[in-house]
Amino acid sequence: MDKNRMRALTREFLEVMGEDPKREGLLDTPRRVADMYEELTEGYAMNPKELLSREWNEVTGMVIAKEIDFFSLCEHHLLPFYGKVHIGYIPSRAVVGLSKLARLVDCFSKRLQLQERMTKQIADALNENLHPYGVAVVVQARHLCMQMRGVKSAADIVTSELRGQFEKSETRNEFFDMLRKPV
Repeated sequence: MDKNRMRALTREFLEVMGEDPKREGLLDTPRRVADMYEELTEGYAMNPKELLSREWNEVTGMVIAKEIDFFSLCEHHLLPFYGKVHIGYIPSRAVVGLSKLARLVDCFSKRLQLQERMTKQIADALNENLHPYGVAVVVQARHLCMQMRGVKSAADIVTSELRGQFEKSETRNEFFDMLRKPV
């Protein structure tokens, strides 16, 4: 990201809004905005294959990571959406460190994004890199673009991607039962 250009564009944006970017409260806003967008879009620099490359040759039953927090930016309005990601997979040959699953969520959420696409990208990356018997990804989110403008209503939006063994009702039901159980 060209942070100098982002700062200049932010100053111009403030002027177009009718603000004075030289007033005390806004003097440092262009730098803050550039720093913020650099952090919020750092997923573009992450490689899912590298994130999932370290495996342990231990095969176990279903592995579930519940309630992984995420924040993302809606590509339509550049407003945040945020929520929880739930990931399940059934290893065929190896497992990855649990922190890798949270990093994978960061990889795809820290981009300009659509929730539906992000859900699919997480499932695809797990499927392509771990070659598990099955993958399940569920994303629950609140979209500020929906709450702050347009319909001005809050709703939990839920998307899912199920692959392999999770397409069978018995495995899918086990996964969803585990999600409902308290930790």
